[in-house]
Amino acid sequence: MIKMLKMTLWLLMAAAFTVQAETQWEEGRHYERLDNPIRTTSSDKIEVVEVFWYGCPHCYQFKPLVEAWEAELPEDVEFSMVPAALGRTWEVHARTFYALEAMGQLNPATNDALFDVLAGERRALNSADAIAGFLSEYGVDPEAFAKTFNSFGVNARFQQAQSKVRGARITGVPAMLVNGKYKVSGSTAGGHEQMIQVVDYLIEQERAVSE
Repeated sequence: MIKMLKMTLWLLMAAAFTVQAETQWEEGRHYERLDNPIRTTSSDKIEVVEVFWYGCPHCYQFKPLVEAWEAELPEDVEFSMVPAALGRTWEVHARTFYALEAMGQLNPATNDALFDVLAGERRALNSADAIAGFLSEYGVDPEAFAKTFNSFGVNARFQQAQSKVRGARITGVPAMLVNGKYKVSGSTAGGHEQMIQVVDYLIEQERAVSE
């Protein structure tokens, strides 16, 4: 009986803590509601997008947290990454993302390698040729990469991504977009761990609306 009472008390305390944690996130302070919502790619799932740059040290630090979080996502949440092009070098790296995607070679090995060399080692791989030479070490054909890098398909994907970035008025990364309605950053949330917590809170809000 005592054990059951203790368990009940623990559950009540946990529920109270959850409510307290949820109510501490305030619109306009910890996250921003977009004035003009961005079109999402999925109509039946809650879409979460991370906007990033391969050369960003903050994105590099955020990466393991996002990967652990993504591994536990429920089926009604769809996660994707969008590279931002807030500068000339960023554009090269953003096009690299879509070139690898088009080639079917955007995988954990190439993705991790790009983060490691650009954000970790901070090597100046600022041209398509330099990137092609580096990725050849990971089984990417340099000639095929160069051709794909400048292809119509990659250009279209790149333009679509930057339209989303501009629409959300993103000026720094990492940033998270939730269902095309909300923007969360480390500066607003209070840190990388808090970003994940705020995103989880907003997912719950969106889930409640759709029920």
